[in-house]
Amino acid sequence: MSGTRITEQQVRLYMSNRKHHPQKLAAAKSGMSERTARRVEHDAGLPSQQPRRYWRSRPDPFADVWESEVIPLLRSVPKLRVITLLRKLQEDHPERFPDSMRRTLERHVSQWRALEGPSKEVFFPQTYQPGVRGLSDFTHMEKLGVTIGGVAFAHLLYHFVLAFSRWEYASVVDGGESFQALATGLQNALWQAGGCPREHRSDSLSAAFRNQQEEEDFTVRYAALLDHYGMEGTRNNRGLGHENGSVESSHRYLKDQIDQALELRGHRDFVDRVAYDEFVRGVVMRRNRRNAAAFQVEREYLLDLPEHRTTDFVEEEARVTRCGTFTVRGVLYSAPSRLISHRLKVRVYSDRLDCYLSGALVHSTARTTSTSKGRGRAIDYRHFIDSLKRKPQAFRGLAFRDDLFPREAYRRTWERLDRDMTPRNACKTMVGLLDLAGNHGVEAQLAGRLDALLDLGELPDLGKLFDEFAPREAECPVVVVEMPDASLYDMLLDEEVLA
Repeated sequence: MSGTRITEQQVRLYMSNRKHHPQKLAAAKSGMSERTARRVEHDAGLPSQQPRRYWRSRPDPFADVWESEVIPLLRSVPKLRVITLLRKLQEDHPERFPDSMRRTLERHVSQWRALEGPSKEVFFPQTYQPGVRGLSDFTHMEKLGVTIGGVAFAHLLYHFVLAFSRWEYASVVDGGESFQALATGLQNALWQAGGCPREHRSDSLSAAFRNQQEEEDFTVRYAALLDHYGMEGTRNNRGLGHENGSVESSHRYLKDQIDQALELRGHRDFVDRVAYDEFVRGVVMRRNRRNAAAFQVEREYLLDLPEHRTTDFVEEEARVTRCGTFTVRGVLYSAPSRLISHRLKVRVYSDRLDCYLSGALVHSTARTTSTSKGRGRAIDYRHFIDSLKRKPQAFRGLAFRDDLFPREAYRRTWERLDRDMTPRNACKTMVGLLDLAGNHGVEAQLAGRLDALLDLGELPDLGKLFDEFAPREAECPVVVVEMPDASLYDMLLDEEVLA
């Protein structure tokens, strides 16, 4: 093949075959052309013993512009790419430097950078001792295209790695890189590993470091978390993710394996968040099996765990308004109406909110993060059903009306009702459908029936749907109890005496 150098092994094989075969056949058996075979027989010695050719076989097309145009650009802006230089030359000298000369220019630039270019950053390979370092980081998962119930699930993974054994822990984070997510994920990893490394390393997480101050140090909460587990906190330099390479490199391999597992699964949709959590946990467990021997060695060097976990939440206060809602971190949540006007102690976890009143847990809900479009909302329609049944006309102008629909089918139904029925009947019917879905536990089944009715162009009949999904219990039968005569009990006493 033109441009391919022959090896010493090919030459030796050719010379061996040449003893018993003609030149053409011996060349074919050794993977070279007949012309090359003639040159091999003419030359004395092996290819490594031949002098290399250092002269040009054709004129240098960049000779007259190299010193005057290319080198000044490289010296002023060393990071310029070769394709940028070629485009610049094509603009300055039209029809002189075609795209086919790109490889020639790349060789010129590569040689110049090796001889006169700026120094490059050196990467220092590290050796790790067991039980010394654990690393944490977050990685985005949007590119995997995971959906929950058919809705795109934008999320992160918290990822923890022990540097020596490569043992891993990963958990799904629905939100940002908050302290709650870091504290929950790190503590879960340590308790699953059964011990603590001496050093915990991360990048410049705002949840752990005061990055806006001149003298950067740990936040109070992160320092308390490290003290509780007896670990020393370290960080890599800002913007240099490769310094956290033991976990950064694992991100790619873990996400690749999750992606491949999703391909084998056949689809990327999950029934709920719990199912997806279990799926990710299964992938991580399979990866850890390969490092089981090294982990058993490192396990002996880990520090002992404390007697209990430390707090992985932030406590805030919120008052439930007369609208049955309260606000925490820019997100509007709903609450049972019995809590209206009460001030709650809210523990904000990475995935949920626990609300306490006088020390008693009175309400718990999944945590929602605010969006770029404005304040987020987490409204549970069940909290408003009883009040809306008394005031159904309030449904039409409700500020968070669209957040009450538990599924897309209910929103489509409201649009059809609002279009084809009177305002009074539309509101009454919609509130009745929400009552049927929430108070009788048929939200999913009713949504399927509503979709079918809408596809047929029919409006839902509230009475028929109640009869179908929540039939009234039949009246209790009349039971007539005949009381026996009291003298019959004396016969039982006589039989007991005889026994």
